[in-house]
Amino acid sequence: MGSNSLTYKQRIPVSMEDAWNFFSSPANLARITPPEMMFRITSGEGNQPIYEGMLIAYTLYPFMMLPLRWETEIIRVERPLLFEDSQKSGPYESWHHLHQFREIPGGVEMIDHVVYVMPMDFFGDIVNTLIVSRRLEEVFAYRRKKIEEILGTL
Repeated sequence: MGSNSLTYKQRIPVSMEDAWNFFSSPANLARITPPEMMFRITSGEGNQPIYEGMLIAYTLYPFMMLPLRWETEIIRVERPLLFEDSQKSGPYESWHHLHQFREIPGGVEMIDHVVYVMPMDFFGDIVNTLIVSRRLEEVFAYRRKKIEEILGTL
């Protein structure tokens, strides 16, 4: 059962405060998730800024109209530099997502670092290779495009 790691960086022409306000609002996650995934927050305070211990439940359809329920917990918040979420229940054996923000000339560099483990050992690793890793790349590519549309690019 192998650990998988993804890192994405994006430069955006906004202040640290504006970046924090956008990305720390769970409601904005739906705005930057591919529409065909029908992402919906089902519990938690979607319109409230995140805080340590916050639980957020989602329903989404990542593959072929199969609904998936997922619950994450915000485990660390260091405003305006970073926040971390971790899967409480959902499709992965484990999922950990670190969101970092760094001031750069003209704006902010946002770094997403994800570490996840698939369930079902060897079979899960095969499913990751054939489907999941590619789908995650597509989701983060869509996110990059939407963030550029909403917040701009450097």
